[in-house]
Amino acid sequence: MIILLIVFSICLFLVISKFINFKKYKNSKLFRFKKNLLTKESNIEKIFTRDDEKTSSDPNININIGIYDNEENINRKLNIHRARLARFNKSKLNGQILFVDQSQKIFKYINGKKIYI
Repeated sequence: MIILLIVFSICLFLVISKFINFKKYKNSKLFRFKKNLLTKESNIEKIFTRDDEKTSSDPNININIGIYDNEENINRKLNIHRARLARFNKSKLNGQILFVDQSQKIFKYINGKKIYI
């Protein structure tokens, strides 16, 4: 009888400790998620993501690559430009609209003439 009482108390102790640890773990994950969601960096990242989505969905929006852009921004802008060329067969880069023909060659129009790049 005493052995059963000891085994029952150990099992009860293990179940309670698992429940408490699970609750602490769940709350800490939720806390970290909320903390990351409300930081300034995440808000800035959301703005850039929305801007990139808007830019990639319209090939007539100009993508301006300046000489003072860092490498990461240049790569991001060029990837958006390439995606627009693949999807719409045209994209506006630094004020010039570039087109792609059936043979995947890139060209632009100057004074009504096709100029291949």
